[in-house]
Amino acid sequence: MDIHYQILVIGGGTAGIMTASSLLKKNSKLNIGIIEPSQTHWYQPAWTLVGGGTYNFDKTKRSMQSVIPKNATWIKDRVVSVDPVQNSVVTKSNKKYTYDYLIVAPGLKLDTSLVEGLPKSIDKGVVCSNYTNPNHTWNVIKNFKGGVALFTQPPKPYKCGGAPQKIMYLADDYFAKNGVKKNTKVVYASASDSIFEVSEIAKTLMKVIDRKGIGIKFNHELKKIESDKQIAWFKVSAGYIEHNPVELDILQENELIGIRYDMLHLVPPNTPPDFIKNSVLSDSTGWMDVDQYTLQHKEYPNIFGLGDVTNVPTSKTGASIRKQAPVVVNNILELITSQKLGTTKYDGYSSCPFITGYGKMVLAEFDYTKKFIPDPKLKKMWIKDSSKEHWRLWILKKYILPYLYWNKLLKGKEV
Repeated sequence: MDIHYQILVIGGGTAGIMTASSLLKKNSKLNIGIIEPSQTHWYQPAWTLVGGGTYNFDKTKRSMQSVIPKNATWIKDRVVSVDPVQNSVVTKSNKKYTYDYLIVAPGLKLDTSLVEGLPKSIDKGVVCSNYTNPNHTWNVIKNFKGGVALFTQPPKPYKCGGAPQKIMYLADDYFAKNGVKKNTKVVYASASDSIFEVSEIAKTLMKVIDRKGIGIKFNHELKKIESDKQIAWFKVSAGYIEHNPVELDILQENELIGIRYDMLHLVPPNTPPDFIKNSVLSDSTGWMDVDQYTLQHKEYPNIFGLGDVTNVPTSKTGASIRKQAPVVVNNILELITSQKLGTTKYDGYSSCPFITGYGKMVLAEFDYTKKFIPDPKLKKMWIKDSSKEHWRLWILKKYILPYLYWNKLLKGKEV
């Protein structure tokens, strides 16, 4: 027999838990099921700090049981398919669940298979990624003795717009403080053609890059790794841009350009989960197709998506979820009571905390227009301009945000 829930949530990450908690805070009688296979819930925004050796990895995790809202049912299973016509979901254990409303928030998939040689080299030797194992990143950084420290950024979309850079700035600081910098070339190879899309933030970041003497190679997309030879191979766009060029051992193989490295930090390609990519819920690129303002699915009005899985044109961050969750909550509650959507709209708000060194941070806050929109609450922290480096923003990142996450946001409390 099928098991029915008034509201079914796919995903026990930030988006799923925050939305379910908020719904139950407003109406404790709602019948909510949360499908999530993992036993552990992670606070991933702190993984950059872990990779930089300034945060304890164990403090970024809690048991899933401890964050599931009290009045919700935790279904310890994995979704394999969604049938929006039948209002049903099938899980790995071959159970079928039906729903009145569906909230899709499974996050995304890190697909190492899209870069040749990556599956066998990631998190081994001098190849590291804060996205998969920040402890290994820290080991690579602290054991680095000089040479080429290569950091890469994949094509969009990928989660946390600033993450590929932040670890580079911390690593550069660590090399400088430990006498390794003088024997080091720090290189950033990015698939993008600019350092960041918000002009006020880009201006500050370019000053940081110049201060640190980091070599930037724009329009470089990582395609292959030869870990035994320590060569990273890139597809390079014609007319690519360089900033602070550094002398490197460059190779060429067919259409690819190779860079020899002594340490490599990368971001595995980010893709939609298979059950979304292969379903009618996705758009032509595989991401979940929702209205960018209401977060309602474009074809199926009783389905909503939020977090990393959707195709909304903004950065995939926890900060964006903080603004998306109230919109989904409001819309579903209005549909339940009056069969119409709520009036709140999501404006594309996201934020990227750019750590630029130990004790320094810049906070990029922006909307769909990529306009810089700093939170007025920052004035209470005596921060006049969050587009400039500030030690108080570091305090916000390292101490205040983790506290708010575990004690407020995940519990459905407004911040």
